[in-house]
Amino acid sequence: MAKISQRAEHMPASPIRKLVPLSEAAKRRGVHVYHLNIGQPDIETPKGMLDAYRNHDLKVLEYGHSGGLWNYREGLSRYYRSHGIEVDKEEILVTTAGSEAIIFAMMAVMDVGDEVITPEPFYTNYNGFAAETGVRVVPVTSRPDQGYRLPPSEEIRARITPRTKAILLCNPNNPTGYVYQRAELERVREIVLEHDLFFISDEVYREFVFDGQHCSIFHLDGMDDRAILVDSVSKRYSACGARIGCLATRNRTVLDAVLRFGQARLCPPTMEQLAAQAALDTPAEYFDGALAEYRARRDAVFEVLERLPGVSGLKPQGAFYAIVELPVDSAESFCAWLLSDFDHGGETVMLAPAAGFYATPGLGERAVRIAFVLNVQAVRRAMEILAKALVAYPGKLALSA
Repeated sequence: MAKISQRAEHMPASPIRKLVPLSEAAKRRGVHVYHLNIGQPDIETPKGMLDAYRNHDLKVLEYGHSGGLWNYREGLSRYYRSHGIEVDKEEILVTTAGSEAIIFAMMAVMDVGDEVITPEPFYTNYNGFAAETGVRVVPVTSRPDQGYRLPPSEEIRARITPRTKAILLCNPNNPTGYVYQRAELERVREIVLEHDLFFISDEVYREFVFDGQHCSIFHLDGMDDRAILVDSVSKRYSACGARIGCLATRNRTVLDAVLRFGQARLCPPTMEQLAAQAALDTPAEYFDGALAEYRARRDAVFEVLERLPGVSGLKPQGAFYAIVELPVDSAESFCAWLLSDFDHGGETVMLAPAAGFYATPGLGERAVRIAFVLNVQAVRRAMEILAKALVAYPGKLALSA
């Protein structure tokens, strides 16, 4: 029998989505599932963006430029300038979601077998992108007892080898909600310059900072030939299905390489770019309201969690996720049990086991990622169900008096 490729064999299943069959089975039994496992907000997509889909005068849905529509790139340049990020339209390439932007960045600066260092826990799909590109993710552990701050520089340097080509940060961070401070980014800058590396910054949650202020990679000096920003409309406009992202860099060699990768897939989707271009006119009040709503959801989640025995987690400073330690034998078993064996009043909750956000074996095994993407009433009800489940779960841990 013909064998599939090693790349395919090594491609990891998404820990965020692999329990979907259990969720679907629960729904077939008539159980309502609160989805806190995935970053799919229920906040409405801006009307202007949706209107661009509904109302247009296109006669032919044509191919676009491989690097993205120029009008949209010009609009993105204005958007970034409004955030103090000076980047020209020629330095921006539109991608099919932020996922493709990260894949293209990896392909442009790393060969098969090269390494990228990133703090763990990290966005689990970095593992998938690395498997697709033949790159190895090298973790440096950030710890909850240290607030998930960037690990000491000596720990990062200790992981640098001749195959290291880049450092990758997500800021604000998914899954911890930590917001890296400028001083931390300056430490990364020093290491990057010292070891001749690239610095890839995933900034898709820029608008959602509750505590502190967001610092972009483009706010750092002396990084023009090393800084690569990746971004997406998915979270900013609650438009996860649009699948439009971008990559921005001042490094012409990287830009040319990424453009050639883009030519191989012809172009990013034209209709979605037109909608994303319309979304650029979204008023500031939309983001003010979304930020206030996410803050209220975060507070509602922790209002319940802080009362639960044996439960611990840090209230996130940004994004809309939190890593929470539970008094269970296995978070993965617990998350599966929630869907297959438990309900409270015909309802249950779906969470993401946190081990999938780590590369180091043994870490995160009793923790989950909670995405507070549902309205306040829904997330509060989901936390009440979680409280009931922790009492009923057969594998709960005994708590010391």
